[in-house]
Amino acid sequence: MASPEPLNEEYPTEIHEFLVGFEESLKSADGTLRTLMSVPRSELLQKLDPLEQAKLDLASAYALNSMFWIYLITQGINPKEHAVKQELERIRTYMNKVKELTDRQKASRLDKGAASRIVRNALWEAKPEGRSKIPSQSSHH
Repeated sequence: MASPEPLNEEYPTEIHEFLVGFEESLKSADGTLRTLMSVPRSELLQKLDPLEQAKLDLASAYALNSMFWIYLITQGINPKEHAVKQELERIRTYMNKVKELTDRQKASRLDKGAASRIVRNALWEAKPEGRSKIPSQSSHH
């Protein structure tokens, strides 16, 4: 692409670094999308459980809508006044629901482990004779 130095004065020089960063971000996004699209979707989904499939679909939809948001800006259209805003909000709502499910799954796994440790530690263990903390009947005489 273009060299990092401005070739002309068509834009203010103080935004040059932002434009270079934006160009690098575009290259990165392009590489990621090419990698993702090089594998058939059905093959990719076979390797994922349903929750991971939902995460992939939501992330893909969010990324595409975000790119459309950026496209609208480049066309001089305010995306906040476009239907894409509601679509991004809708996708975010579902992303939050999936996150809640994931957090609940993690919490239940953690709770099971904690519960088993508590139960294991709370169980009475027989001590070798003569070392029991429970006084024997003979010592009460």
